[in-house]
Amino acid sequence: MIHLRKTKTITTPIHRGQWYEIWHQLCKNKVAMVCLCYICLMVLVAIFADVITPYSYSEQDLSSAFQGPSLAHLMGTDNYGRDTFTRIIYGARTSLVVSAIACAFSVVIALILGSLVGFYGGRFDNIVMRILDVFNAIPGLLLAISISTAFGSGIFNTAIAISIGGIPALTRQLRASVLLAKDQEYIDAAKAFGASDAQIIWKHIIPNTLAPLIVQITMRLGDSILVISSLSFIGLGVQPPTPEWGNMLATAREYIRQSWSMLFFPGLAIGLSMLSFNLLGDGLRDAMDPRLRDR
Repeated sequence: MIHLRKTKTITTPIHRGQWYEIWHQLCKNKVAMVCLCYICLMVLVAIFADVITPYSYSEQDLSSAFQGPSLAHLMGTDNYGRDTFTRIIYGARTSLVVSAIACAFSVVIALILGSLVGFYGGRFDNIVMRILDVFNAIPGLLLAISISTAFGSGIFNTAIAISIGGIPALTRQLRASVLLAKDQEYIDAAKAFGASDAQIIWKHIIPNTLAPLIVQITMRLGDSILVISSLSFIGLGVQPPTPEWGNMLATAREYIRQSWSMLFFPGLAIGLSMLSFNLLGDGLRDAMDPRLRDR
């Protein structure tokens, strides 16, 4: 007789990376996922605006001015007969580009300053942080207005004006993360193996401080859209005829009795964009908190 021996199958646990766990936790947050889908849709619409709409954002037709929403014009027309939907999606492109440039500039400066002052400390830390305290004492919108007045309007100047106001908060966030990371054992091991300060900061400290920084960047993108619209609304940001939600609102306030859609849809776009970025930032913050992983 042939006896079959039962063999036990040993299952080894699968070790997934940190970013997979963060994504898995984020997927459990339905509100954050809806906001992420909206942001992705907004980005795609802004990229493929030329394909989506048959109109040009500067195409005028005075005979079609102040029309309400219809099949021909989904969001109506403005005072020059331009399609509001077309200008909304081109305005999304402008707002996203300006906010991306502003956040990129802020992050680069904050990475340099935050990593250096957190790693070396001492007098250099005190000098840099006191200078940033001066900028931090000025309200962000007021600082952006002052810089825009000095530099002038335009997409790039508006981005620079907004980015300067975001440097102090990002630098403080990164400095705090570096102070926690530089006393870890793996940093001592890297020093024992002869790694230079630049290698330790770039290869060991910064990669371990990106998680909280990503949350701040996400929320900063939403705040930047509001500041861009505010500057354009008062005439210091992106100037017409380039479509931007803020200058669209500035034009619409004069014709609020003739066409409600001119005011409603740009305001709705600003509100949904800010809400989506902030709720996504809240979801990322919860997903990156290890204490909430098992709930």
